[in-house]
Amino acid sequence: MALVTAGLVVLADVATTLAWKEPVSTLYGSIQQGKANDQLAKLESEFPGKADLRRVAHVKNIRKKVEILSGLFSKRVHTGEAIGRIRIPSINLDVVAVQGTDTASLQKGPGHYPETPFPGEVGTSAFAGHRTTYLAPFRHLDALKQGDEIDVEMPYANFAYRVQKTRIVNASDVGIIHRVPYERLVLTACHPLYSAAQRIAAFAKLRMVSFFALGNRKWRDP
Repeated sequence: MALVTAGLVVLADVATTLAWKEPVSTLYGSIQQGKANDQLAKLESEFPGKADLRRVAHVKNIRKKVEILSGLFSKRVHTGEAIGRIRIPSINLDVVAVQGTDTASLQKGPGHYPETPFPGEVGTSAFAGHRTTYLAPFRHLDALKQGDEIDVEMPYANFAYRVQKTRIVNASDVGIIHRVPYERLVLTACHPLYSAAQRIAAFAKLRMVSFFALGNRKWRDP
């Protein structure tokens, strides 16, 4: 009887989400994404600034330049603010990401786990996103396959990753975003759809970094 009751509760929650939460939150999410997109455009015109570029002018290694700029960038962004763009061609995703994984931030778009480094620094750069409601940016995370490309475009560089695997883990498993001795990307979302019982995580390894100079948005490979 308990299982039947639990099943009915889940079905009722799904029905409520589809009938009311999805359309309302989609509209709200669309408005917030528009604002985040405008905020990102402004940020890209300001960072890296001339003072930032002077800080790395003496550095010959492009990857080291990017690492320094990543550190400078991390000091100027705040929770809920736009920080970059995530593109995944295989699932038709092109979305602005924000800083933070709190409720309000994730209503704007995928959120960067603040306890993880930004792309450009050694370790795991991790982002969380909704699979239902608020535009559901990570809805099709389960469709990612080994070898799929993921681009994370930050104001200071573009990072091209290649998917290694996806995993289903317990919702309490924080090990998936732990630091590793190389640069990788982890994207997480609730699993299955309409449930927070588990998490689906996509792991991707850095393939290439492209750096650009202020204002021209023209990428230069290292």
